[in-house]
Amino acid sequence: MFKILILITILVAGAVYADNIDKDAEILSYKNDEADADGNFNYAFETSNGIQQQEAGNIQGAAGSYAFVSPEGEKFFISYTADENGFQPSGDHLPTPPPIPEAILRSLEYIAAHPPQQIIQKK
Repeated sequence: MFKILILITILVAGAVYADNIDKDAEILSYKNDEADADGNFNYAFETSNGIQQQEAGNIQGAAGSYAFVSPEGEKFFISYTADENGFQPSGDHLPTPPPIPEAILRSLEYIAAHPPQQIIQKK
């Protein structure tokens, strides 16, 4: 029982500390160009706790980036595009798919070079 009480106390203290990490952050810079008649917009801001964000876009989509410092002190940077193909982030910390095996690549090349013949069925 005592171990559970200690665990709960540590978790509550951690949550309180996490809530207070950014409470005193100040805005260092702020720029906001509201959308014009064509839908073009642009904004950027930076805070004293290491958060940065910027984005520009129009009715077709947007591109931007944001950065922040994790509670462990690691800096993360993400750039992105958002358009008709969806939200496409990129960053060194984001997972990437494994490489396509060589046998699969050869199979795809073969299929592309030898498309299947269409079979016409008579009724």
